[in-house]
Amino acid sequence: MQSNTDTTATDHETVRAREIAGEQRHLDNVYHRLEEKLAEAEYILEDAAKRVHVGTPGALAERDAQVYRAGAHLQRLNNEFEDFLFGRVDLQQADAPEEHGIPSNTPLDPADPVVAETLHIGRLGVLDAEFGPLVIDWRAPAAAPFYRSTPLEPGRVLRRRVIRSKGRKVIGVEDDLLRPDLTPTLDGVELPVVGDGALMASLGRARSHTMRDIVSSIQKEQDEVIRAAAAGATLVTGGPGTGKTAVALHRAAFLLYQDRRRYAGGILVVSPTPLLVSYTEGVLPSLGEEGQVAIRAVGSLVDGIEAGTYDTPRAARIKGSARMVQLLRRAARATLELRAPQELKVVARGEVLRLDAGRLRTVRGNVVGSGGTPLNLLRPRARRLLLDALWQEAVRDLPRPADHYARERRQEEKESFDEYVSDEAPFLAFLDAWWPAVTPRRVLGTLKQSRHTNRIARGTVTPEESKVLAASWRHLSEHGEGELSAHDVALVDELQLLLGEPARPKFREVDAADLLTGLDEVTTFADRNARQRERVQAERTEYAHVIVDESQDLTPMQWRMIGRRARMATWTIVGDPAQSSWPFPQEAQAALDEVLSGKPRRRYTLTVNYRNPAEIAEVAAKVLALAAPGTPSPSAVRHVGVEPRFAAVTDPSPELFGAAARAELELLLGEVDGTVALVVPMDRRAEAARWTEGLGERVVTLGSLEAKGLEYDATVVADPTGIAGESEAGLRVLYVALTRATQRLTVLSGPDDLPDAAGTPALLRG
Repeated sequence: MQSNTDTTATDHETVRAREIAGEQRHLDNVYHRLEEKLAEAEYILEDAAKRVHVGTPGALAERDAQVYRAGAHLQRLNNEFEDFLFGRVDLQQADAPEEHGIPSNTPLDPADPVVAETLHIGRLGVLDAEFGPLVIDWRAPAAAPFYRSTPLEPGRVLRRRVIRSKGRKVIGVEDDLLRPDLTPTLDGVELPVVGDGALMASLGRARSHTMRDIVSSIQKEQDEVIRAAAAGATLVTGGPGTGKTAVALHRAAFLLYQDRRRYAGGILVVSPTPLLVSYTEGVLPSLGEEGQVAIRAVGSLVDGIEAGTYDTPRAARIKGSARMVQLLRRAARATLELRAPQELKVVARGEVLRLDAGRLRTVRGNVVGSGGTPLNLLRPRARRLLLDALWQEAVRDLPRPADHYARERRQEEKESFDEYVSDEAPFLAFLDAWWPAVTPRRVLGTLKQSRHTNRIARGTVTPEESKVLAASWRHLSEHGEGELSAHDVALVDELQLLLGEPARPKFREVDAADLLTGLDEVTTFADRNARQRERVQAERTEYAHVIVDESQDLTPMQWRMIGRRARMATWTIVGDPAQSSWPFPQEAQAALDEVLSGKPRRRYTLTVNYRNPAEIAEVAAKVLALAAPGTPSPSAVRHVGVEPRFAAVTDPSPELFGAAARAELELLLGEVDGTVALVVPMDRRAEAARWTEGLGERVVTLGSLEAKGLEYDATVVADPTGIAGESEAGLRVLYVALTRATQRLTVLSGPDDLPDAAGTPALLRG
C-alpha cells in the first residue's frame, strides 16, 4: 500500500512535469518565432547583396543602412538562442492602464486571486505575428516586477517563476508564491507552486571557472542599482557575496538597452585583476551585449602593456601615493637631460657659433617655461629657441637695425640662417641628443639606480623609500623593458601625460570602390562590424560610462589613470571598504573626489550575502570585527548544515604543510561538484602551485590578492596568519579569502597560529 508521503511526492512530480511541459510549449513557440525572424533577417541580407550595382548615392546609403540593421539583428538573434527564456510572472489586474509604456504594478483589488496577465521574461524581446509579447526583454520596464516584487511588497505579482533550460529544452521550474495569503487561480484552476524557491535553487548550483549571469535571480536591492539613473556617479557598497560585480555587469547591459545612442562612446568596466576579467568576460555576451563594452584589468588600461608582476606591499604603497606625480614630473625632466651634450657648435656665415652649458640651461628653461605642455611636444619649440640663440650669437657684434627696411632685411637674413642651420647634420644630431623623444618606460629605467632616484625624489619620498622604488625596478633594462606591475602601469599612464607623443598622421582605410565612386562599399555586416570594433577600440581613449569594480583597492594614482578615460563620462563605482587592500582610504577618497569633480552622487548599499552560507559568514565576521571594527556583516540567506573545518600543521616544514594542504583539497573535491580554490599568502604562490600538481582543472591556486571578486564551491585558506601579516591591510585581505566559498571552507593553520581545543586558530576566535 502506498503511503501518504509517497502519494504526495508522486503528485508533486506530476505537477512539476505538467508545468515543465507547459513552459516547453511556450518555449517552442518562441523559438519558432525566432526562426521566422532569422529567416527575415537573412532574406534582407541576401536581397541587399543582390543590389551591388545600384547607381545613386542615396540608394547605396539606403542599402548600407539596411545591411547594417539586418546584420546586427541577425547577430543578436544568433547569440540569444542559449538559455533564452528564464522567467515568468503571473499578475493581478492592474489599477490603471500603461502610462508612457510602463505598466502599473498596483493591483486593482489586492484581494483578487485571479491571474489577469502572464508575462514571460527573457534575454531579448520577442513579439508574435500580431505584435503581442511572447517574451519581454529583462531590461524593459515591464520586466521590473520580476525583480522588484517581494512577499512584503508583491505589487501585482502572484507567482514568480524561474525557468531553467538547456538548449531548447526546459529542464526545470522553480516558483516563489508572493501572495501566500491568497489562492491564485489561472483560467479557473488553482495556480500550482513548484520547487523550494528560485533563489535558493540558483544559489545551490555548482560553480565553474567563469561567472554566470544572474539575470534570472536578480533581487530587489540589486535591481534598484541596475536600473538606477546614470547621471553623475552611482556609488554602490556591499559586503562579500552581495553581487556587486554581477550587478555592475548587468548595469552595463541595462544602460546600453536604455539609451544605446548615448553610450555609443563605449562603456569601460575596470576590474582589479586579470583573473577577475577572465572570470566575468562571458557575462555581457550572455546578456546580448558585446563590442561596446570593454572589460579591462587595472593593470591593462594602457594599450600595449599587460601587468605581469606584483610589487611588495611597501613598494605598492609608495607607487600608489599621489606623491608620485611630483616625482614623475622631475624624473621625466631628468631623463630628458640625461647624457645631454653640454655644448652646441655649428658653422654658419663663415664662423663657428657656440652655445655653452650655461646658455643651454637658459634655453632649456625657456623651452619648458611654466606651462604644462608635454615634454615630447616641446621639441619644435626647443629647435626654434636654439636657432634664436645661435642667431643672437651670429649678430652679437652687428649694430641693431636703424629703420624699418633694415629690420626687414635682418628678418630675411634670420629666416635664411634658420633654414640653413636647421638642415645641418651637426645641428640635427645635437637636437636629437639634447631633446630626445622620451618614453615612459625609459623614465622608469632610469629610476632603477637608487642614487639617481634619491636625488630627484628629494622632498617627495624618503631616502629609504627611494631605495625601495629603485629595487622594484632593478629588473628593468636601461630603456625600461621588462615586466611591470599594476602600480607601474598607472605610473606609465601618468608619464604619457607628462611626456606626450608627437602627432601622427591619421589614415583611413580606402577601398578600391572609393576611388571609383567616392563611396564606401559594404561587404558583410560581420566584416564591417569587426573592423569597426577593432578600430574604435584601438583609438578609444575616453568612454561614455565607466564602471569600477572592487573600487576600494584603487590607489590615488590608479584613480587618476581611470579619470583620464572618463572626463565626460557617467560612473558606476562598486566596492567594500572592509575588503580594501589599500591602507590609506582618505588619500584614495581625495583622489576619487578630484576625479568626480563635483558630479552628483547617488549611494546604494547591498545588504544580503547570497554567496556564503551562514556557517562560513559567521567565521568571516570574526575577522571583519578585527579588520574593520563596527562594520556590519551582510546577512547570509541560507544554511548548508556544515561547519567550516579547521586543521593545523605543527611542524614548520614546508613539505608537510604542502602535503596537508593537498590532503584538504582532495577531501573537498570529494564533497563538492564544482571548483575548489587554495588561497595562500602572495609570497607562497609558486610553492602552492607545486602542492596542487595533478589535482585536475577543478582546483585553482591563488595568492591572497588574486582572490578578489572570485567565488568557488569550496576554499582552503592556508596560512591565515601569513595572509594577515602581509601588510597593514592584511586582516582585510584575509577577510576576502574567507568569503570566497559557496559551500565548504577549510582553514589550514601553521605553527604560528595553532588552534584551541575546539580546533579554531587564535586569529579566527574573535
